[in-house]
Amino acid sequence: MQFRDYGKTGLRPSALGFGAMRLPKREDGTCDYDVSVPMLVKGLDLGITYIDSAWGYINGTSEVAVGRAIQGRDRGDLIISTKIPIRDIRGKEWRERLEIQLQRFDTPYIDIMHMHNLHWSQFEANGLGEGGCLEAARQAQQEGLIRYLAFSSHDTPENVVRLIETGEFDGVTLQYNLLDRSMEDPIRAAHARGLGVTVMGPVGGGRMAMWSPQQAQELWPDTIRSAPDLAIRWVLSNPEVSVALSGMNGLEMIDENVASAAHAEPLNAEENAAVQAMLGRLQSFANLYCTGCDYCMPCPNDVDIPGNFLLMNFHRVYGMTDYARANYAKLANGEKVNVRGHRTIEGLVASECIQCGECEPKCPQNIQIIDQLEEVAATLG
Repeated sequence: MQFRDYGKTGLRPSALGFGAMRLPKREDGTCDYDVSVPMLVKGLDLGITYIDSAWGYINGTSEVAVGRAIQGRDRGDLIISTKIPIRDIRGKEWRERLEIQLQRFDTPYIDIMHMHNLHWSQFEANGLGEGGCLEAARQAQQEGLIRYLAFSSHDTPENVVRLIETGEFDGVTLQYNLLDRSMEDPIRAAHARGLGVTVMGPVGGGRMAMWSPQQAQELWPDTIRSAPDLAIRWVLSNPEVSVALSGMNGLEMIDENVASAAHAEPLNAEENAAVQAMLGRLQSFANLYCTGCDYCMPCPNDVDIPGNFLLMNFHRVYGMTDYARANYAKLANGEKVNVRGHRTIEGLVASECIQCGECEPKCPQNIQIIDQLEEVAATLG
């Protein structure tokens, strides 16, 4: 296992972190401790020292599982990270939740406490000022109940940078992977200011575990064992990343991810060049179908044409058919679909096209949009 500096804190976590959001569950929706605790213990035995949970994970029982797994271990090397959302609470409620979390973990302190899924507007409304969550967090630090304060966020990159530049945080947890590089500027800003950088979703929230496009497999180096292996090693090839989190829920997955994180040089120059060539080639395939320029919009019947084509590209180019179909179904149910790093898809699905023909003359690629939308509906619907 390799270890990295967590910003200027002095902490040196394992490069692979154990995300405790996807631990096995029982039928009642709570954590299956009999299965989950041995998994966490195995990860710790293999050298993982960073475990990440949150107030609401698995109905609050994820933190209990982590607490059981760390009992009897030297806390000197362990880093327990958790989170409290502040969207609807102030400092008093924040403190109450912290005390409950300490009981769940059965521990006297938490190493890294995050403001969970933080948006700039929430930080202004509930974090700042007298009686705010930031004041409560500073008091908890003075009492030794938490060591460092961080935040996780899916806000815009610009707002994430604003949060970083407040100087109030020691670390940040952001989504970043081969298919979503939208947080590269915030990662760079966090590293420059001395914050630890934890990456969530290095395998795309599990999407890339199913990623097996023939085009990619023909292009990536023989030294890459699988799509998750590639995903983790690619994230860790960024020297500004402190920890790559993986939400592991199987013993084999733990073994594989630990092996991926064990490389002293996650991707060498030859491997990195091959991966960049692969990504460029896949993007060129995607652009053959649609570049997402939006010239075809708006659709008079409110079909999100580029959004439907984006989902089709996940199937056709990246081989992620289950992911594409699941999100097409959400769109058909009237839900918005946020494809991180790409766009938010909203509007109607391809099957709602009335074939009016207004879009086709606007397409600079001369795509036969009506025919393509029919194909999308037939494939993903």
